[in-house]
Amino acid sequence: LQVQRATGIANSRNILATASDPNGFQLGVSQHVRGQINFLTKETGFYQLCLDNQQNHFGFMQVYLNFGVYYEGFNTENKQPEERKELNDTLEAIGVSIQKLQLHIFHMWRFYNFARMRKGADSILLESNYNYVNWWSVAQSCVIVLSGALQLCFLKRLFTVQTPSRQQC
Repeated sequence: LQVQRATGIANSRNILATASDPNGFQLGVSQHVRGQINFLTKETGFYQLCLDNQQNHFGFMQVYLNFGVYYEGFNTENKQPEERKELNDTLEAIGVSIQKLQLHIFHMWRFYNFARMRKGADSILLESNYNYVNWWSVAQSCVIVLSGALQLCFLKRLFTVQTPSRQQC
């Protein structure tokens, strides 16, 4: 998970994420802007991911979530010699190669998603900075134009000649 954008009073990007199994036992905790929770599953059911935004009051948070499932047990080096003989069969060898290829492609997809997640957070930050700089530039331009107008008025007043109300002979 990664926090993309946060608003509110504290404007903190930290978020508390907890994962629980179907029995309600806590499996992992992450309390960072960019966090990851790894756990082994042994039973079927609904697993729960809870996000807590208590550090960022009166605001919202946009969070990018990525779920991945990893299967263990593709290691062929710990198998018995009889099982290794089966791997010499052409179809079995092709099947094992396809499983390894799928595992490698899945890991590539996972790292690609992490890269997209970081790029999304960076683009939101750049857009926020861009808007901030634009508004301050407009405000400073208005102050400069207003100060120029005031200076012109004061200079005009300095050089105006007051005519007396009575004419002298």
